[in-house]
Amino acid sequence: MSSPSAEWWVDDLQDVCIQFQLDLSCLVDGELDEVAGGRAIAHLEECASCSTFFNDARSQIRAQRDLSNPEALLDNYSALLGTDFEDELDKIDLVHRLSTIFYQLGKAYVLTAIDPDFRVRVFEQAVEVGGTKTHGRGFVDGVLESGRGQGSGLDWQQARHLLNGKLEKIVDPLEKGRRLLEEAVKADGINEEARLYLAFLDAHEGRRIKAAGAYRRIFQSALVPSNRAHAAVQLGKLYAEEGETRKAIACNRWIVVSGIADGGNEAGVGDDRFFFAHFNIGMYYAGLGDLKRSLAAYRCLLDRHPARIPEIAQLFLNSPRTRAAIDHHAGFAQALFETCPELFSQGAFPPLTDVPLSDEGEVTS
Repeated sequence: MSSPSAEWWVDDLQDVCIQFQLDLSCLVDGELDEVAGGRAIAHLEECASCSTFFNDARSQIRAQRDLSNPEALLDNYSALLGTDFEDELDKIDLVHRLSTIFYQLGKAYVLTAIDPDFRVRVFEQAVEVGGTKTHGRGFVDGVLESGRGQGSGLDWQQARHLLNGKLEKIVDPLEKGRRLLEEAVKADGINEEARLYLAFLDAHEGRRIKAAGAYRRIFQSALVPSNRAHAAVQLGKLYAEEGETRKAIACNRWIVVSGIADGGNEAGVGDDRFFFAHFNIGMYYAGLGDLKRSLAAYRCLLDRHPARIPEIAQLFLNSPRTRAAIDHHAGFAQALFETCPELFSQGAFPPLTDVPLSDEGEVTS
């Protein structure tokens, strides 16, 4: 007996419809004889169900043929849009490149002003400002001279003015960073990285509610999984600073459960540079006094990322939240030693009584 999945399409069909749909591929390919073809066409005119089935199948076949012939596919799109599709793709690429230049410069100004020693964990170091501005000016000048930017929806002259001197009139590096990040988003509204750094800047300048709202929107809409994870980490940091520790745990737990923190899930989505989400969970549970869950999170971190033990030890060294929990809860230091002995081996983690405090808090991205 055939499986139900193989027979789903024959439900409620007349015998003539079943026979017609079985012969469908022959009709689409023009291989039916004249008599059978005439009967099929007559049936199509009378049967709405088979007519829909036939049109859907024909569309699928055309799509397959288009994919096997990219040039024909571009021609079809160009005909539908009434324009040269390759030219449209070129304009999209130019806009994306300009947005990226603005973003990279804006990020550089923000990080240099806020965190000159780069204590904040970033996955991609800031670009060199001078060279990037020179590259940006050359790129914009080339677009203007070639005329390729016409019809892209951007004011390339304004972009040129910004890179050629208008920016230098802004004294505050944070204001420069904000202006550039805003221009990045203005050029390309889906520039998730620029939106993340604008929210980061808002949080730094005390606009915490605005920053939290931006992080939530990015988390909900981001197409790039790592950008969702960055938003979750930063939102968790804001929750923790407001004393909403369980919400902070939930943000970091999403990164762990999704598989991102450990290099991927079944769909291959992940970035194990977010390994510190395990650490943040352990730190937050320690702050709540839930030492069992805290130690479990630290143990899980070591088990899943054994090659990162020196980095993990450094996280402990630089976390006053964790040190405060260790000092506050009797027996926590001994339990940590028994649960995570790797941290203390080969000098990777000095005696807890000698661990210095630092100005850093939980790990951010």
